[in-house]
Amino acid sequence: MELSMSPLQIYVEKTLAIIKPDIVDKEEEIQDIIIRSGFTIVQRRKLQLSPEHCSNFYVEQYGKMFFPNLTAYMSSGPLVAMILARHKAISYWKELLGPSNSLVAKETHPDSLRAIYGTDDLRNALHGSYDFAAAEREIRFMFPEVIVEPIPVGQAAKDYLNLYVIPTLLKGLTELCKQKPADPCIWLADWLLENNPNKPKLCHHPIVEESY
Repeated sequence: MELSMSPLQIYVEKTLAIIKPDIVDKEEEIQDIIIRSGFTIVQRRKLQLSPEHCSNFYVEQYGKMFFPNLTAYMSSGPLVAMILARHKAISYWKELLGPSNSLVAKETHPDSLRAIYGTDDLRNALHGSYDFAAAEREIRFMFPEVIVEPIPVGQAAKDYLNLYVIPTLLKGLTELCKQKPADPCIWLADWLLENNPNKPKLCHHPIVEESY
C-alpha cells in the first residue's frame, strides 16, 4: 500500500526588528540569539532617525502622553533595523521579545529579550511589528528599496524583472556559454545562488552610520 504525501510547503513571513539606541552595543549577542532562534536576517541597517522621522514611524501612537518621550528616546542615538524571516516570524519574534513593558517582562517572562535588555515601559530595548500590516508598513519605512509581498504584477513586475532579474540572468547565461560545463542546469543554478544580488545580508562588520 502506497501512502501519498503532499509536498511540504513552508510559508516564510517577514517582520521588522529594531535594536533601540540604548542597547546598540549589544547588537552582536542579540543577533546571535535571533539566528539561534531560527530567524534569517534578510537585511540589516544602522541609522539614526530624526524626531520627525520617529513621529512618522510611530504615527499610530500620536496623541498619547508618552509620545514625546518615545520620539526623543528613539532619536537619541543610532539604532539597528533588521528584516527577520522565518515561518510565523511576527508571532515568534513577539514571543521572543516578551511584554512591551520591561518591568512586567522581568516579572512574568524573565527569559524574554525585553526582560534581559530592557529598563522600563519606555526603554524596552527592542521593537517588533504587531501584525502583518504593521510589518509591511514598517519594513517599507526602514527599507524603502525592499519589495514586500504582495508580489508586484503587470508593469510593476516587468520593471522589477528588467531592473533586478534579467541583468543577472544574462550575466549567468553569458558565463555559461564561456564555461560550457558538462551539466549546464546545475552549473547555472550554482552560479545564480552565488551571484544572487538579493541574497540575505548578515553584517558582522562595522557599518557607517546613516542619518535619516
